[in-house]
Amino acid sequence: MTDWTDSLPDSARAFLENRRLDEVECIIADLPGIARGKAVPASKFARQEYFHLPDSIFFQTITGDWGEAADEDDGGFIERDMILRPDMSTATAAPWTGDWTLQVIHDAYDRKGKPVPYAPRNVLKRVVDLYRQQGWEPVVAPEMEFFLTARNLDPAKPIEPMMGRSGRPAAARQAYSMTAVDEFGPVIDDIYDFAEAQGFEIDGITQEGGAGQLEINLRHGDPVKLADEVFYFKRLIREAALRHDCFATFMAKPIENEPGSAMHIHHSIMDIETGRNIFSGPQGGETDAFFHFIGGLQTYTPAAIAVLAPYVNSYRRYVKEHAAPINLAWGRDNRTTGIRIPLSGPASRRVENRLAGMDCNPYLGIAASLACGYLGLMNEKWPSKPLKKDAYEGEADIPQVLGQALQVFEEATELHEILGEEFCRVYSIVKRTEYEEFLQVISPWEREHLLLNV
Repeated sequence: MTDWTDSLPDSARAFLENRRLDEVECIIADLPGIARGKAVPASKFARQEYFHLPDSIFFQTITGDWGEAADEDDGGFIERDMILRPDMSTATAAPWTGDWTLQVIHDAYDRKGKPVPYAPRNVLKRVVDLYRQQGWEPVVAPEMEFFLTARNLDPAKPIEPMMGRSGRPAAARQAYSMTAVDEFGPVIDDIYDFAEAQGFEIDGITQEGGAGQLEINLRHGDPVKLADEVFYFKRLIREAALRHDCFATFMAKPIENEPGSAMHIHHSIMDIETGRNIFSGPQGGETDAFFHFIGGLQTYTPAAIAVLAPYVNSYRRYVKEHAAPINLAWGRDNRTTGIRIPLSGPASRRVENRLAGMDCNPYLGIAASLACGYLGLMNEKWPSKPLKKDAYEGEADIPQVLGQALQVFEEATELHEILGEEFCRVYSIVKRTEYEEFLQVISPWEREHLLLNV
């Protein structure tokens, strides 16, 4: 191995042991969370300190169209090159490739060496730094829900569950069933194998309530590191599914009348000096900081929904009795609420945000959730009383469609200060462009019920 590979993480060095590295994928997440970048020969990567991509990758919609987000004061849409520098701590295997390939996440800088403000990883780093300036270390643990489905080659046809090893379609309403998990055994085996090759630790895989719906839990840790892992995991899981003639989808609501897929985010905050969880006092009781964090989620999450639920499909998930929240009530060990306090001891006391969909960009979803909690801490927001009953009996108090969510987001000046005003400007323009594209599409429902009846 060449000298530069000696500094790789242990898992990447183990992957390459006694093998010749062929290629390095230099990647960065765009606004939707798609990996963009270049694949270069290993010999070239060893010689390069950075590479270039145009900043316009952050102005692109999920359909490949362009939001007019270029800053006119800076020359308009001339596609300036960014400087992308590798974070070698993120180097990991791409074990599904035909040769020996590594992936490396890069950070985006402008020509003056400043972080590009609308690069999602930079947005999350910005929020984490605000916590650290207060002497706090945020800790998160994301949960990833997704569906394994039959191949869908015609967008006009509904998505269907995949065939299990029994030869029958995956069954719904089999939450936590080990038999249901066994139906997808070959796919799950590859997920475990790929994760091990990449050095990722899975805390568990369970069957969720939807047909072919699984959940993977990750161990708690640094927000940027965990966002990197979710970013990598989405690709890893898709590749494992394709090996077995099925699709993995992270759509918030891929199948009618089935639950949606969430990325629940567990939060705790450590005092950097003492190492103690600031949500718990010396005697183990709940602190003001604990309540202020919840109050922040209740106060500011409506403005952040456009980031936590970034597509028109995202809002189909917020449905009563389908394992998704419809409001911002909070409660202890209550899965009907948008904000849940899991059972735990004082040292591991944490707050779970259940609003984020699995379709959100993991960097941006975690950043937005942390930003809401941070504002609650700084502004000493107090939450409502904890809910001890079914939250579905209450009224919905979050935006119900993307257009409404974007309007609330665009007016949220305090949130803009935390996430970065330039990021919020670009994000809003790109999402507005996507929403306007969607409004031009006539759906099957409209043709079926309106064509001859109105």
